Amino acid sequence: MNYYQEITLLPEEEVSLGFIWQRVFQQVHISLVEHKVDKNKSAIAVGFPQYGKASFPLGSKLRLFAKEQAQLEQLNIAKWLSRFEDYTHVKGIKPVPDEVSYVSFTRKNVKSPERIEREMAEKALRWSQKSGKSLEECLAELEQTKPDLNTKHPFIFLHSQQTKVRSPDKSNKYPLFIAMQEFDSDTHGTFDCYGLSAKANDENSFGCVPQF
Repeated sequence: MNYYQEITLLPEEEVSLGFIWQRVFQQVHISLVEHKVDKNKSAIAVGFPQYGKASFPLGSKLRLFAKEQAQLEQLNIAKWLSRFEDYTHVKGIKPVPDEVSYVSFTRKNVKSPERIEREMAEKALRWSQKSGKSLEECLAELEQTKPDLNTKHPFIFLHSQQTKVRSPDKSNKYPLFIAMQEFDSDTHGTFDCYGLSAKANDENSFGCVPQF
């Protein structure tokens, strides 16, 4: 990645940083989908330079990275964020500095409390019907192996456009959990349409971005 563009989020007393992250990253995701180079594959990646270093887990800055300056110019992220110009500052495109480290940002699948409760209830019902035990007894035993909800990974709430179309009455909100891993050098993996390291990468290849 040779070029980058930095976006600073500007919260106010009545508009929280978390709320702005939701709106900004939703637009970034939609823009990357519109400019994808293959199925769920983006030539542009995202970076979080303040990840884990600020009071808000993701910080207040987002960077977009690309190999070519023209790719960021074509994306024109300022246009996608025009509705939020009071809460964002989009800088110009710059070359990546010479002295950088490398990190990979990946999506972590963490089940929501609602999904865990729903799956446990369904499993307990099947177990009760098969074993003859009471539903309450099955639930009590399953409670001992209930997944841990604690996660250290920061997340952004997004809205699923596909769910919105398929099931308008169903909640389409979901958390996008983001993990960071440090690398000695760029492993030249690919990126998905969140701008994160793609799951399609093999075990020795990660979508890396410069960190500085």
